[in-house]
Amino acid sequence: MDHRKALLEKLEKLDDIDSEHFPVVTLDDYFIGNDQEDSIAPNQWGYGRPSIRELHARLKALEARPDVQGVFVGLHQDWGEALEDDELWPAAENIHIYSSASQEVADGWIEGLESDGIGPGWPYGRHAGAPEPMAGYEVYTIYWD
Repeated sequence: MDHRKALLEKLEKLDDIDSEHFPVVTLDDYFIGNDQEDSIAPNQWGYGRPSIRELHARLKALEARPDVQGVFVGLHQDWGEALEDDELWPAAENIHIYSSASQEVADGWIEGLESDGIGPGWPYGRHAGAPEPMAGYEVYTIYWD
């Protein structure tokens, strides 16, 4: 299966639904088949950010927590460049976590990720295709740069 092709097709469909906001996909949609270390947080790769494989594993462990509804990858505004370059994986901007945990608990999730922080809300607005958080849950965003 060509995971990159499937991801690009999904992103194009999401863009058709809402081109004003950046698409959001599942962890597996984004990370399976992705070996391009500079596809997410490129400025921190080589400066402490875990490898793509380790980042995926850490986020999957976070997704399995009982106080987490889901973990999603928010694409970068330039994700479409991958449509023009067969070697390029779509660029990601951030990670969205739907959780009932407190900010204090969420702050601990980013240890060792070399991120610039984690905070509540959608920094660029919610994409129309993004799932709704359950009652009592909010969206936290891990961001770089």
